[in-house]
Amino acid sequence: MKRKAGFFLTLLLSAVVLLAGCGQSSESASGSGDADTFTVGLEAGYPPFNWTQNDDSNGAVKIKGGSQYAGGYDVEMAKKIADGLGKELVIVKTEWDGLVPALTSGKIDAIVAGMSPTAERKETIDFSDNYYNSNLVMVVKKGSKYEGATKIADFKGAKVTAQLNTFHYSVIDQIKGVSKETAMDNFPAMRVALESGVIDGYVSERPEAVSASAANDNFAMVEFKDGFKTSADDTAVAVGLKKDSELKEEINKILKGISEEERTSIMDAAIKNQPAAK
Repeated sequence: MKRKAGFFLTLLLSAVVLLAGCGQSSESASGSGDADTFTVGLEAGYPPFNWTQNDDSNGAVKIKGGSQYAGGYDVEMAKKIADGLGKELVIVKTEWDGLVPALTSGKIDAIVAGMSPTAERKETIDFSDNYYNSNLVMVVKKGSKYEGATKIADFKGAKVTAQLNTFHYSVIDQIKGVSKETAMDNFPAMRVALESGVIDGYVSERPEAVSASAANDNFAMVEFKDGFKTSADDTAVAVGLKKDSELKEEINKILKGISEEERTSIMDAAIKNQPAAK
């Protein structure tokens, strides 16, 4: 009996080791633990990069665990990456502050969410090559005294904000005499605050500002001749990945195959297809 028990124990331990090995193999291929899927996190609230809608029109992808869909520039780029990897795209709607923790914990394989590869973020995660480059602008009320601004100094005394935990919020300090308001969780909240007069303007990248002014006739985009001082990484957008991810090299190869003309076309379509602001 002791020999038999020992034999079964050996079999059991072998099975455990085998299963553990399989789990590691799957994890190495995909941070989410599924080798057949490419699981992407985004907030689905930053048009035209990403947004939430109620159907699959214009190529939107269903959000995991819900009935809604995600659309936008990020989604289209994620689809191309997933196709290039030969995997099924899975979208996980995640609050901005939760994206990096979701990535490092293995809940998602990548962040494709209009995220800039800043030096601070690079301390925690890796990034692919850039898949979009933009510049910083201000969104203001049409007809306000700030609509005709040509330099950031023109916003002296203005109530200005930006999204929480983004470099957009930090650059407000470059405006002398500005009234720096509390950072907000997302862009829909900032649009509501601007519409109601709680703020005079908010900082964003150009695509979001074009999106905001296209969706709401009361908004205007201010581009500067003398604007914010930023680094190249601050205004670029890249795919966030786990440190030393095996996906990085493959994703970079896929991105190299997408021309600037095609990227511009995808962004133009995203701006056109974005849902109206609410």
